[in-house]
Amino acid sequence: MPLYEHVMIARQDLSNSQAEALIEHFGSVLADNEGKLLESEYWGVKTMAYKINKNRKGHYALLRTDAPAPAIQEMERLMRLHDDVMRVLTIKVDAHEEGPSVQMQKREERGERRERR
Repeated sequence: MPLYEHVMIARQDLSNSQAEALIEHFGSVLADNEGKLLESEYWGVKTMAYKINKNRKGHYALLRTDAPAPAIQEMERLMRLHDDVMRVLTIKVDAHEEGPSVQMQKREERGERRERR
């Protein structure tokens, strides 16, 4: 089955447990449609570059899935209808990276930056 990565932004006035419950809910939607939620990362509350629906911050989460296209379409449809979800980005990937995402790595683990001129 194809591999996908989803980044979801939920409203800032949710609690951490409610945001993580959203992740579990959409994982169960995938499971109902013959897909699998391989890994999920809750990134926490982050400031956005611009306001979305009068919110400056949002709960960010990454979902790594292995599911057929109809399951992904159904999950995206439900995400867009859900009142607590503000934005969703889905990307089809060839393979999932091992370990935590760049957002979850410590600064020391990311490597050196290039010199500024």
